[in-house]
Amino acid sequence: MQTVLTDQKGEGMNTKTFRNLWTNDEAQDIAEYAVMLAVILVLVVGTIRLIGGSSNNVFSSVASSIGG
Repeated sequence: MQTVLTDQKGEGMNTKTFRNLWTNDEAQDIAEYAVMLAVILVLVVGTIRLIGGSSNNVFSSVASSIGG
C-alpha cells in the first residue's frame, strides 16, 4: 500500500510543488537561467569541436615544418 501525502485542499505534494514552481517568479527565473546556460554550453562545445580539428592541423603542420 502506498501512502500519498496531501494538504488541506486534497492536493498531493507533487502537485503542490509543481503548482508552486509554476506560479513562483523566482523559480521561473532559475529555469530561464538554466535554459540560457544550456544554450551557451551547446554553443561553446560546438565551437570547440569545430575549431578543434582545424587547430590540430595547424599545430601539426607547424611542428612538421620546425622539424619536430
